[in-house]
Amino acid sequence: MRDPDRHVKVKQRGSVLNMLRRLDKIRFRGHKRDDFLDLAESPNASDTEGGDEIPLKMPRTSPRDGEELRDPAGPGTLIMAAGVQDFNRTEFDRLNEIKGHLEIALLEKHFLQEELRKLREETNAEMLRQELDRERQRRMELEQKIQEVLKPRAEEQTAQQPPKGQAQANNGADRRSQGLCARVQKWFSERFGEYVEDFRFQPEESAVETEEPLSARRLTENMRRLKRGAKPVTSFVKNLSALSDWYSVYTSAIAFTVYMNAVWHGWAIPMFLFLAILRLSLNYLIARGWRIQWSIVPEVSEAVEPPKEDLTVSEKFQLVLDVAQKAQNLFGKMADILEKIKNLFMWVQPEITQKLYVALWAAFLASCFLPYRLVGLAVGLYAGIKFFLIDFIFKRCPRLRAKYDTPYIIWKSLPTDPQLKERSSAGVSRRLQTASSRSYVSSAPAGLSKDEDTGRFHGTKKGNFHEIFNLTENERPLAVCENGWRCCLINRDRKMPTDYIRNGVLYVTENYLCFESSKSGSSKRNKVIKLVDITDIQKYKVLSVLPGTGMGIAVSTPSTQKPLVFGAMAHRDEAFETILSQYTKITAAAASGSDS
Repeated sequence: MRDPDRHVKVKQRGSVLNMLRRLDKIRFRGHKRDDFLDLAESPNASDTEGGDEIPLKMPRTSPRDGEELRDPAGPGTLIMAAGVQDFNRTEFDRLNEIKGHLEIALLEKHFLQEELRKLREETNAEMLRQELDRERQRRMELEQKIQEVLKPRAEEQTAQQPPKGQAQANNGADRRSQGLCARVQKWFSERFGEYVEDFRFQPEESAVETEEPLSARRLTENMRRLKRGAKPVTSFVKNLSALSDWYSVYTSAIAFTVYMNAVWHGWAIPMFLFLAILRLSLNYLIARGWRIQWSIVPEVSEAVEPPKEDLTVSEKFQLVLDVAQKAQNLFGKMADILEKIKNLFMWVQPEITQKLYVALWAAFLASCFLPYRLVGLAVGLYAGIKFFLIDFIFKRCPRLRAKYDTPYIIWKSLPTDPQLKERSSAGVSRRLQTASSRSYVSSAPAGLSKDEDTGRFHGTKKGNFHEIFNLTENERPLAVCENGWRCCLINRDRKMPTDYIRNGVLYVTENYLCFESSKSGSSKRNKVIKLVDITDIQKYKVLSVLPGTGMGIAVSTPSTQKPLVFGAMAHRDEAFETILSQYTKITAAAASGSDS
C-alpha cells in the first residue's frame, strides 16, 4: 500500500514543476526593473491595483511522508529529504520572482495609463474633430457655389450656339471678340477680383468659447492683471485730482494759466490734441528704453510677492476668500455707480431728475440761439474755474460743499437699488408698527404706563420673554439684541447628538444670558446663564481647519465642565462686545457693592 501513495505524491510534485516551468517562461518585456521606482515610492494607484499580496504557503509533507523520510529501510532517505527542502526553497524563490514581475507590470500599466491621459488632454481630439467638420462643411459650400456659377454659364453657351452655316461665316469675328472679352475679363479679375470677393456675403460663424474651471491661482492672476491694466487709468485720475487739490502749487498754477489762455483764444481743442500727441511720443520713447517718468503724485512701488507653487488647503481657501472679497468690493462700487446713473434717468427721485431736465433744456436753447464760439467759451471758462478753484475750496471746506456743491449733493442723494428696497421695506414695517400700536393702545389696560407696557408685553416668537425663561418682568433684551442673534449652542458635556448641538436665538439682558431653542417643546431646552456666574468669556473658533478667527463665543461657568460654545454666529463681534461690556458692568457693580 505504500507504493501507490508514493506514486500519487510524485505526480502532484510533477504538476507543480510543470506550472513553475510555464510561469518561468513569462518574462517582463520592456524596461529593466532598475528603471522603475521602488515599491515604497510607487504612486497610490499601484497600491490598489497590485497591493494584494499573494499568500504563499509552504508545502507541508504529510505524516506519512515524514515516516517515509525517516524510514531507515531505504538507503536514500536522507538524500530525498535534502532534495525536497531544495525543491521547496526554489519554489518559494520563483514565486517571489514572479510576484516582483507582476508588480512591475502593474506599475508599467499605471504609468502608461497616466501618459495616455496626458496625451489625450494635450492633443484635444474633440476640438480637432470639430474643426475638421467645419472645414468639410466649408468645402461642400464652396463646391455648391462653384456648381451654381458654372451651371448658368453652360446654359448660356448652349443657348448662344448659332447654326452651323452662320457659325462658319462668323467664325473669325467671334474668335476675335471672344479673345478681346477674355483679355478684358482676365484683366478685371486680376485687378479687382480680390475686392469683389471681400463683398461676398457669408454666414457668420458663432464661435463657442470654452469656460475654464475655477482655480485659485487663475483667479488671483486675473485680479493682478486687472490691477495692472487699470493702473494707467488710476494714475491719470490721481494726477487730475492732484492738479485740482494744488498738490504742487507751481504745476497747478502753470496748468491753470495755460488752460485759461487756450480757452480764451479758442485753442482748447488743439491743446488737448497736442497733449495726446505728446503723451504718445513719451510712451514711444519709454518703449524704446528711455527712462522718462513724469507724475504730479510720486508713485509708490508695491512689493509683488512671488506666487507660491505648493499651497496647503487652508492657504488656498484663504487666497480664494481674499480675492473674492476684493472682487465683491469692486463689483459693489461699479454696481452703485451704474445704479445711480440709471435711477437718475428713470425719475426715481423726481426732484433730482427735474434739475437735470431743466439744465438740458437750457443747454439746448443756448445751442440753438447763441453762437458756438460763445457757448464753448462759457463752458470752458466754467470748467476751468470749477476744476481749479471751486473744487479746491469745497474739498477744504466740507460743510460749505454739503450746502452749495450741486453736483456733489445730487450724486450723494441718488439712491441705489438696495437702498430703495430698504426704504420700501422700512416704510411697510413702519406702517405695520403704527397700525399694531394703535390696535394695541386700544386693547391695553388703562392703568399701565408706557414703560410697564413695553416691559410686560415684550415677547419672543413663542410668547412673552419673561415667561419663556422664567424671569422677572423687568428682565428684557437690550436694545442691541432686541431681535436676538441666530446661533447654535454646542454643549460638549452632553453625549446625545440631539442635546450636543441646538439651533436657536441668543439674547442678553441686564443680568442674564438667555438662549432660546428653535425646537418646539418644553422650556427645558432653553438655557439661562447669570452674567455674574461667568468665569471666562472669549472668542472661539469651532473648526480650526477653516481660516479666520471663527464665528463662535465660548462661555465658562462653574456648573459646566467644558465651556458652552455659541457657534455659527454671523454678528459674533457685536455679540461678544455686548456680552463683555454687560459682564464688566455687572461685575464692577457687584465688586463695588461688596466693598461698601
